Amino acid sequence: MLTLPNLLSLSRIAAVPLLAALLWWPRWELGYGLAFLLYCLMGVTDYLAGVLARSSGAVSRLGIFLDPIADKIMVAAVILVLTAKGMLNGPFVGDLHVIAGLVILIREIAVSGLREFLGGLQVSVPVSKLAKWKTTLQLVALGALILSGALPAEEWIRWVGLASLWGAAVLTLITGWDYLRVGLKHMD
Repeated sequence: MLTLPNLLSLSRIAAVPLLAALLWWPRWELGYGLAFLLYCLMGVTDYLAGVLARSSGAVSRLGIFLDPIADKIMVAAVILVLTAKGMLNGPFVGDLHVIAGLVILIREIAVSGLREFLGGLQVSVPVSKLAKWKTTLQLVALGALILSGALPAEEWIRWVGLASLWGAAVLTLITGWDYLRVGLKHMD
């Protein structure tokens, strides 16, 4: 069912290769500026898709499937490209900032698998408020890291991105444990 909200979610998935391509050259400030604009546009379409689906009663199974997939694909692509291009290294711990990105990726995969497993048992695991804060901090972190590539002289933006990435990683561990604890109750 290709409703406008679903088309917006599909557009986010389709935009990921362009976003990754713009991030591929770490010293190309214009590319990072364009990537930041695209990243923000993807965030706006994510928000609009949800609002439109709920307000028009167009919430569909396809939309429920596509929306989190689009988010995870975008986050994974940004983390992988920023890591590959050396953008996740910095003050105090050097390349260890990659660990924060890895924690986020592992949790996204694990929670997706857990949700699929629990869905087969007809057990719903609602998104917690803390998980929404995790997602917000994660998106701010990646946005700041992208923006820091467009404005390399503004080193504080990079620090905000790295600090937010670590904050998101900590919340990722907490929320991931919460989901796992619920899931373990349904496993033999």
